[in-house]
Amino acid sequence: MDEPFLYQKIAESIRQEILSGKLKPGDPLPPVRQMKDQWECTVGTVQRAYRDLADQGLLVSRVGQGTRVAHVPPIQAELPMRRAALTHRAEAFLLEALTAGYGLEEVEEALRLAMDRWRVLRQAPQTSQEDCLRFAGSHDMALNWLAAHFAEIVPAYCLRLSFSGSLGGLIALAQGQADLAGCHLLDAESHSYNLPFVQRLLPGRRVALVTLAHRRLGLILPAGNPARLQGLEDLRRPGLRFANRQAGSGTRVWLDIALQRAGIPAEQIQGYADEKMTHSEVALAVAEKQADVGLGLETPARTYGLEFIPLTGERYDLVVCQEQWDWHPVRALVAWLQSNAAAAAISALAGYDARETGQVTWVG
Repeated sequence: MDEPFLYQKIAESIRQEILSGKLKPGDPLPPVRQMKDQWECTVGTVQRAYRDLADQGLLVSRVGQGTRVAHVPPIQAELPMRRAALTHRAEAFLLEALTAGYGLEEVEEALRLAMDRWRVLRQAPQTSQEDCLRFAGSHDMALNWLAAHFAEIVPAYCLRLSFSGSLGGLIALAQGQADLAGCHLLDAESHSYNLPFVQRLLPGRRVALVTLAHRRLGLILPAGNPARLQGLEDLRRPGLRFANRQAGSGTRVWLDIALQRAGIPAEQIQGYADEKMTHSEVALAVAEKQADVGLGLETPARTYGLEFIPLTGERYDLVVCQEQWDWHPVRALVAWLQSNAAAAAISALAGYDARETGQVTWVG
């Protein structure tokens, strides 16, 4: 291992011994030269590891007494130690990934995809928090990007995501469990997106629909499209395994309308009941050969190196009630969405179009 990174591994091993209780307050650490031989590195590398832990308040060094584990009251030590441990675990993972040849952008995207799985598990009502904007609604890759960069867009605030489907997001907004909802619901009668559903689920309320982006929705397939699929009609091929989205999601609403119009009974599609909570899960199912085809967004398909056949374009809106419209993080977010920076960031995602990003439509 390269010397510049080895000090982190040394520090992490000592940190874990402290956190596990193997090393207790006041216990001496091995002399630097002994650690040098043990780790087969330079004296400076060990000194840097010790210095790193001392800066975190975990070690103290005194002349004539060597280096020892610090005497820190448990209550004061718990939070810094937990955060330090988490940070260094993240650094260890990052180092492992970089050593394996992955780039920083690949690692960041992989973490976002992994976090999608955990966000859908957190379905309990979210309590209000002054410095956090609560989002509930349909899964979206641009929102993942926004959550990761929200402190840059709205300093001192965070964006907390809960992916519960388009209908779930509007219901959470109506019940006061979210400040912001996200949806892309196609109305079969008017063939328009979102507005009819907002009027039905939030009757009598003045609500703003802020366009986040237009997105391409289509079939996600293994690289090279070995089954030679071309469209929805192919989904009822015998033996073909399909990965679907959950009921209540905008993607599922579109699919059911499209199948009805094409005269394709859902029961003829093997895997129609195999529901995934996010587009990332659909792409992962195809990538891991748990499914032969799925329905989802282009971005996760490209991330996993999969084939994508576009079927439709859709508008994704953020929904905000008037009561929250003048709240600083909401207004700051809308202002950013109307900027060139937002158009550039969203357009960089595969299958996304920012031509109407930031456009506001009021209802009621």
